[in-house]
Amino acid sequence: MTVIGELFGDEGALAAVISGYKPRDAQIEMAEQIAHAIESQQNLIAEAGTGTGKTFAYLIPAIVSRKKVIVSTGTKNLQDQLFNKDLPLIRKALTRYPFKASLLKGRANYLCTYRLEQALNSAFGYSQDDAKSLAHIKAWSKRTKTGDVSEVADVNDGDPIWFNATSTPDNCLGQNCPDSADCFLIKARKQAQEADIVIVNHHLLCADWSIRETGFGELLPDAEVVVIDEAHQLADTASNFLGVTISGKQLVDLADDSLAEYFTDAKDMPDLRTACEDLQHEVKDLRLAFGLELRRGDWQEIVDNPKISAALESLQKQLARLTNELERASVRSKGLESCFDRAEALDMQLETLINDQDGQWIKWYETYGKSFTLSRTPLDIAKEFRSFMNRHQATWIFTSATLSVANNFVHFSKNLGLSGALSQSWESPFDYPNQALFYHPRGLPQPSDPEFTDKIIEFVVPVLEASRGRAFFLFTSHRALQRAAQLLEGRIDYPLLVQGTKSKGVLLEQFKQLGHAVLLATASFWEGVDVRGDALSCVIIDKLPFASPGDPVLKARLAAMEQQGRNPFFEHQLPSAIIMLRQGVGRLIRDVEDRGVLMVCDPRLLKKTYGQLFLDSVPAMKRSRDIADVQQFFWIEEKS
Repeated sequence: MTVIGELFGDEGALAAVISGYKPRDAQIEMAEQIAHAIESQQNLIAEAGTGTGKTFAYLIPAIVSRKKVIVSTGTKNLQDQLFNKDLPLIRKALTRYPFKASLLKGRANYLCTYRLEQALNSAFGYSQDDAKSLAHIKAWSKRTKTGDVSEVADVNDGDPIWFNATSTPDNCLGQNCPDSADCFLIKARKQAQEADIVIVNHHLLCADWSIRETGFGELLPDAEVVVIDEAHQLADTASNFLGVTISGKQLVDLADDSLAEYFTDAKDMPDLRTACEDLQHEVKDLRLAFGLELRRGDWQEIVDNPKISAALESLQKQLARLTNELERASVRSKGLESCFDRAEALDMQLETLINDQDGQWIKWYETYGKSFTLSRTPLDIAKEFRSFMNRHQATWIFTSATLSVANNFVHFSKNLGLSGALSQSWESPFDYPNQALFYHPRGLPQPSDPEFTDKIIEFVVPVLEASRGRAFFLFTSHRALQRAAQLLEGRIDYPLLVQGTKSKGVLLEQFKQLGHAVLLATASFWEGVDVRGDALSCVIIDKLPFASPGDPVLKARLAAMEQQGRNPFFEHQLPSAIIMLRQGVGRLIRDVEDRGVLMVCDPRLLKKTYGQLFLDSVPAMKRSRDIADVQQFFWIEEKS
């Protein structure tokens, strides 16, 4: 028996520390395949169905290899789970293989003591709530050992006040900072450099790749193995980082920080203050020029709209003016010098965005309540990613529950420019034919029907009554979600939880505690959400999750593929939708004891030829078009 086989065996190291441990064939096979890939230095695409235990299947071979390993996962929450839950358990089991592990997040996750002190001594006033939050942060800053902002229970990690107590690549003073000797970010990076296993997330990995973030780049050259968990998310994350994005918030932050430095070191330069205040006004004017609607649009809309074009031109002139004023003031202090460097960089980026005519990029904008972003995104990241991998001669392991389309990895491989990688898939150990029922009723309206949501509610209500709530109702648009929330209010006897009314974490906790709730949600609940047991016994999906064809980035990508003589629907839109559907379906069965009904309300599943590809890509389960079978399924569950 191999070393891996022994560790995962009936009487192995894991069995000794995990109560009720039972070996899983798929997990052992996956772990052995990963061990082989690491030993032979071959890249591997490893798909593992829900319940396989892929986390241990890649962590244990990585540790046993005694190589320097970077593990990148999808979110900070998953990072915390790996570092605080999974690795301590593995350390307890693998006493023969001691290892040092480190958790590294992006700089915005670490307290900056210099900026906190600046905020506390600021000439600007704070609201009562902000002042209270800053007081909580100050008290915590005296006792924290890591500086990780997630430790602060009294201040939400999404609270804007954190901007005043953390740094960005723009405003960090680096080695010139008077607090650099005690910098939590520098300490975290140093620990990462000395560790055998470093846990990062895709955003941090891609920040290094795009050379946006200095410092982290010292880690990758030393890595001998890079494991990409939740690898289906990597291409989208990478695409965002490889481009250029300027936000209204960035510009306002620059003006705010420059004003703070003005009050400290340059009060005799009134033109600097005026330039800061004028830039703030120009940002507001450009946001108003876009109109009140929140949307994403093609750059051509800016070019074709004289009001927006004029506002953008004024903004560019004002940024150039502030840059000049900051250059004059930069000799006064390190803070003003840092503001000048930021202004100069933003000025150059804005120039690139406005005047770029390179056909390899997509230019677009997005508006928010009080801000906007102007972006340039690469048409294709495959060549860039292949070059990135070649620069770092490590073994790359890509893993997720959803990497294939009808057992084919072509879509995933093409997106990242992978060639010559081994690939293998392991099915979920769950008994889907007996644990789940796939319900697809007759008579469903076409997705193009203006009253689609109103009509499917009539099919959905009997299912929610049969399941006694306990359901995720997943949508492909916020508009459909809001309409469904209106229609369901008062129609069912179970608590309705609606995404957007509270934070994702709070909604999820409420859903679990209530036990019979119905959660209405969009994209962020389709994946990365784990509800085991009876609380979630039904997943309802309104439409096949094709991305909006009006999205400017998608539109440009599809047009480019057409020009190359390719079929954008079958090569891009369809595979992406199938992977998204698989993620949504994956919410249903999370444990060997779980039972549940999957309902898909889109008739294209059976009426379009491509519908079979969707059916071939989800776990095999009993199918029905009769509501009586759904009622019987839940009746049996209730009686058992």
